[in-house]
Amino acid sequence: MSREKASADPVQDSQSSEQEMPDNSNAEAQAAAEPVDEDTQNAADSESPENTDDDIDALKAQLDEANQKAEQHWDAVLRTRAEMDNLRKRQSRELENAHKYALDKIAIELLPVRDTLEMGVAAAAEEADLTKIAEGTELTLKMLTQALEKFHIAEVDPVGQKFDPDLHQAISMQEGTDQPANTVLSVMQKGYTLNDRLLRPAMVIIAK
Repeated sequence: MSREKASADPVQDSQSSEQEMPDNSNAEAQAAAEPVDEDTQNAADSESPENTDDDIDALKAQLDEANQKAEQHWDAVLRTRAEMDNLRKRQSRELENAHKYALDKIAIELLPVRDTLEMGVAAAAEEADLTKIAEGTELTLKMLTQALEKFHIAEVDPVGQKFDPDLHQAISMQEGTDQPANTVLSVMQKGYTLNDRLLRPAMVIIAK
């Protein structure tokens, strides 16, 4: 009796089974409607091939820029090194020339003195006028003194002065004079200074 009742109502059984099955389409719709996490989306985008290519291009551009700056800096270093080498060579040449030609100015001033001495010697050989020879010698001595003064070379002639061991060199002492002790009585050879620095001491005789 029960078997016949179950087989007699197949439509009801079908509807019951349909009600018991889960609705998958509604679950999929709900999943699609839920918002996607932003970090997850960014991570997915960053892993895309297009973004990777852009990063590589940016790195290449930065590398090219860095290489250009490095080349510019290296060129600047090379130019600076070359300028320093040229400056060093020029200073070396100038120093060498200064040592070689340090006396050129004073030599130019002394040449006229030599010319005058040569003319005096020639005149003395032709005539025996001692007055003219003396005048020529005095003129030559005056020219020499002027040349020395141009270069701040001053004579030390301390007759009557007190003996100064920094400027004078005593070669003898003389007794029985009316001058105080250590007074310079006579100068055997004059001394000279260059810009107040002693070149040669005066050789003197002093009172005892």
